[in-house]
Amino acid sequence: MVPQRDIPAGRDLTLDLVRVACVLLVVLVHLLLAGVSLNDEGIELEKTLELQSWFNVVSFIFQIMPAFFLVGGFAAMTGWDSLVARRPQASFADNASAFVRTRVIRLARPAVAVLAFFVLALGAAALLGAPADLVDGVAVGVGSPLWFLAAYTIAQALAPWLILAHRSRPVLTLVTLIAIAAAFDALRWLTGNDYLGVPNVAFVWLSIHQLGFWYRDGWFANKRAWQLLAIVAAAYTACIGLVWAGPYSWNMLENQFPATVPLVLLGVAQGALLALAKRPLTALMRTRWAQGAVFLTGTRLMTIYLWHLPVIMAVVGVQLLMPQWLSDPGSARWWLERIPIYAVVLGAVYLLSLALVRLESPPADAAQSRILGLPVALLSVLAFITGPMLIMVFDLSLVNAAIALIGCVIALLLLSGRAPGARRQRRRRDAATARETA
Repeated sequence: MVPQRDIPAGRDLTLDLVRVACVLLVVLVHLLLAGVSLNDEGIELEKTLELQSWFNVVSFIFQIMPAFFLVGGFAAMTGWDSLVARRPQASFADNASAFVRTRVIRLARPAVAVLAFFVLALGAAALLGAPADLVDGVAVGVGSPLWFLAAYTIAQALAPWLILAHRSRPVLTLVTLIAIAAAFDALRWLTGNDYLGVPNVAFVWLSIHQLGFWYRDGWFANKRAWQLLAIVAAAYTACIGLVWAGPYSWNMLENQFPATVPLVLLGVAQGALLALAKRPLTALMRTRWAQGAVFLTGTRLMTIYLWHLPVIMAVVGVQLLMPQWLSDPGSARWWLERIPIYAVVLGAVYLLSLALVRLESPPADAAQSRILGLPVALLSVLAFITGPMLIMVFDLSLVNAAIALIGCVIALLLLSGRAPGARRQRRRRDAATARETA
């Protein structure tokens, strides 16, 4: 029997379920993308799933990152309201500092382990003289999910200000974010310079994150079923029309690098679909087994997300050592083998999480954030996202992995109060407090 747990006020367990389902689907998609074969020229890598004629159609369903960011927006507003309720006398800056600190630590602590692993693995590959093309191909694959660290950190770190904007001017705030995202899309396509789309790592995902505030306010829940279905139909129609009329890819995964406006429309559709599914999902989450599974997986989501691709590559490596276990990508046997291999990957990641799960629990004491202050908290955001942004734009390499690891460590040091600048600020705060209480 799974023990009954106390549910925090304002928490929606159906969205916890959605978050877990999204990460598990990400693992599945990446497994189906990892096609490896041996031929006379050596090891060949391919994205098997994307090579299927039907993939572009199902990518409108498989692209579930908008739902993850929408749920993240809901969670951010819930966390912010809870923090403010617990600290009614604190200033906005102090509350924002505490909020940002907690969010960055929850992402940086799990990330530091995988970044250290990448530095060691790529360093060892360079020292051993591994084939550069093979190393680069594997590195691009295993490093691809790290964009999430930058995008989600930005969204969560800006949440206190965007929650205020939402509660003051909800429509104007959302429309402004989408308009800025559309402007960067247009600038990117008109100039042919993909780097001009990089700012949409913020603005597209911030727009979808903002939809989470609308979800928590009950905008979707207040709609009748036919209205939600109409929203879904309108959002998908607009998304398909935008892709058809514009320069966007029919592959919704490609529209993620860098993020583009069609993903916002998918976010609207997925928000409406979540509201439509609320009743059956709520009934499911009343069962103890479902709660137990969601809580167990939810406590190690970042470990699953960050480590599943290295584990997939390790499984492929074992197959390469035993070629009789390696089937032709896209063959009937290959598709059937994905089922047990998916179970093996999840099992291996779970075993790995037994050692790493403690990194997913931030320190309980949020008072330190009042000592550090908001500028240090925001500096930690900048330090942390620099490496993942470099990896997203220029791919994973030894240099970029090292920069990301250093930035992650700096962010954690800043937030722990042990960095030199943080210590000076703490002494100034302590002196000011002493004068006030004298």
